[in-house]
Amino acid sequence: MKQKKQAPHLSLVKNAPTEKPTWIPPLNVEEISSRLDLLWQQINHYFLRIEKKLDDKSVVQRHEEITQEIKNLKSLLAKQTHDNTLPIIEKKPHTHNTILNGVQSLIKKVIQKIPFLGRPLLNAEELSLEKSFDPFGRDPEFEQKLKPFFDFMYYRYWRISTHGLENIPSDGRALLVGNHSGTLPWDGSMLRVAVSNDHPSQRDVRFLVEDFVYYLPFVGTYMYRVGGVRASRDNAERLLESDHLVAVFPEGVKGIGKHYSKRYHLQRFGRGGFIKLALKTNSPIIPVGIIGAEEIHPIIYKSSFLAKPLGIPYIPITPTLPWLGPLGFIPLPSKWSIFFGEPIDLSKYGKKALKDELLIHQLSEMVRQNIQKMITEELKKRRSVWTG
Repeated sequence: MKQKKQAPHLSLVKNAPTEKPTWIPPLNVEEISSRLDLLWQQINHYFLRIEKKLDDKSVVQRHEEITQEIKNLKSLLAKQTHDNTLPIIEKKPHTHNTILNGVQSLIKKVIQKIPFLGRPLLNAEELSLEKSFDPFGRDPEFEQKLKPFFDFMYYRYWRISTHGLENIPSDGRALLVGNHSGTLPWDGSMLRVAVSNDHPSQRDVRFLVEDFVYYLPFVGTYMYRVGGVRASRDNAERLLESDHLVAVFPEGVKGIGKHYSKRYHLQRFGRGGFIKLALKTNSPIIPVGIIGAEEIHPIIYKSSFLAKPLGIPYIPITPTLPWLGPLGFIPLPSKWSIFFGEPIDLSKYGKKALKDELLIHQLSEMVRQNIQKMITEELKKRRSVWTG
């Protein structure tokens, strides 16, 4: 009698014990597709690190097999729903691509020489895979080691003052919506330090980070480990439904990469995704105005053409980059202030508002103007970029 052929299962290590994951059944095909994307991103992240350590062709082959299997699953989803527009995963350029390897090698050498930050970043990349993380890659032990550095940047270097912390609830979910700037996402890190250090309840904040950051050598791993979360609707919903404080920056890349001449002029807030997120999870919105981050890496020019091979939206040119070499990565010591506005409750609109695109746009613009007004009023009181 022929034995039934067992269906293959995905495993990062051959014959490794498998545990049944906690799975919440998705409600529709889009959510299944989104979860497959998230799964592939996580698998890809760890496989690249394994390949780098082992240099084993069988690992590379297994990586490609799993990538193809996830592609096939997404194709099946598209066929089942007669929808050929569902995104099919395209594998990122392989790590053995000589040009990309050369660029990454150069970046690694540069990062090694960055004062204060180089060694922790390299340690993050070389971390053993057996170490425990939370579901989003956060490493509390690593955070604790870096806390003196972040406290120094917060209290001594940028001398950050906070206003309106009482507007953040002592428990329960909330969506912190702020302006974005600074070329690198220091504003998310400092917002997190502000709430965890100075709020009476010392609450934890998880901040969403633009996707391109996770394709940068070392920086992606570093952002995971210090509590950053890849920006996606699914990730944000999971955090809010667990009653976390979540910080979002709706300006996205347009905000963090704007020219210095446009500083403190908030860019368009996308398509109102954060409003839909607040409505769907019944989360209050807390407007956040950050002053000081615009001046740490003032962009005077940026190149999109040179950035394409690296998979990033632009390469910034600032008064210090690239002229000072590795020293150019050191942010300027501007004086920061962070303002937390009164919570905005959207519960009166109900979930039926999720289908009203006009209302979504109006609410998004209302929040944007709220933050812009807060920043403009506080800038009038500012005497100096360096002393506040």
